Amino acid sequence: MRLTVIILLGFFVTSCNYFDVKKTSSEAILEEELKTFNWSDVDVYPSFSSCDHEKSEEAKKLCFQNTLRQAIYKNIKSDTIVVSEYLKDTILIKLQISERGELSVVETDIDSLILKEIPNLKMLLHNSLDSLPEIYPAIKRGQQVKTAFTLPVVIQVN
Repeated sequence: MRLTVIILLGFFVTSCNYFDVKKTSSEAILEEELKTFNWSDVDVYPSFSSCDHEKSEEAKKLCFQNTLRQAIYKNIKSDTIVVSEYLKDTILIKLQISERGELSVVETDIDSLILKEIPNLKMLLHNSLDSLPEIYPAIKRGQQVKTAFTLPVVIQVN
């Protein structure tokens, strides 16, 4: 009887996966982590020092976008623009902020009529973005990350 119990006990101990050591590589852990990662959202949105007083992340995001828009409007208004037609349209500026806080224009979606009436508009947009204060990059899980977004800007000229 004892021999049977010892044999059964030995069989159960050696047949279970309790003693199997599963090796997990860093690549496998990274792969699992990337599956759960939400790439379209950041923990901290890019910001200017003037937006630090805002409490919520949504308010900081709006402050950042409004600061960008104000810089664009200020630069466009400072230039004398003469048009032959009434213009009111929304242009889309696709921007990218690097991990180091460098802003770059990826693409501008401007109607052909606006470009015909204001041929130097792209130059005005680039100049207005060059004069921005220091940008703090977005943060995701404690790391500064590259972000891309689209900024709509309304152009209205009488």
